[in-house]
Amino acid sequence: MKILGIDLGKARTGVAISDEGERLASPLTTIEERNQEKLIERICKVIKDEKVKKVILGLPKNMDGTEGKNAQNFRKFGKILEEKTGLEIFMQDERGTTITANEYLNEVNINKKKRKKIIDTVSATVILQDYLNSTKNSK
Repeated sequence: MKILGIDLGKARTGVAISDEGERLASPLTTIEERNQEKLIERICKVIKDEKVKKVILGLPKNMDGTEGKNAQNFRKFGKILEEKTGLEIFMQDERGTTITANEYLNEVNINKKKRKKIIDTVSATVILQDYLNSTKNSK
């Protein structure tokens, strides 16, 4: 089944998708939207168009593993998305994903101007791949 990974941001939200076999995450798109209602509508459209059956939302935790106000806001967003889609939204620890995404982009020599446009989608891909790897290892 296809799984969607989301790296929620204030201005840009990265979206990644898995293959049907749930082995590989791939970048899908970056949604530039600040309005939460419109963002949810656009994510719902992606879910419908791509026939997604599960959604993974990155959860920002503090480096010590605790959850702050930002994590609470992400959980609220997840609940709204869950109500709108009818799909269960799974939260995935996103600590270090932006660092990993930047390392990937450094390896392929992406310049700063282009990096700003794709970093969120690459981060969503890392979040989703981390989830896929953790579920594969637990089976």
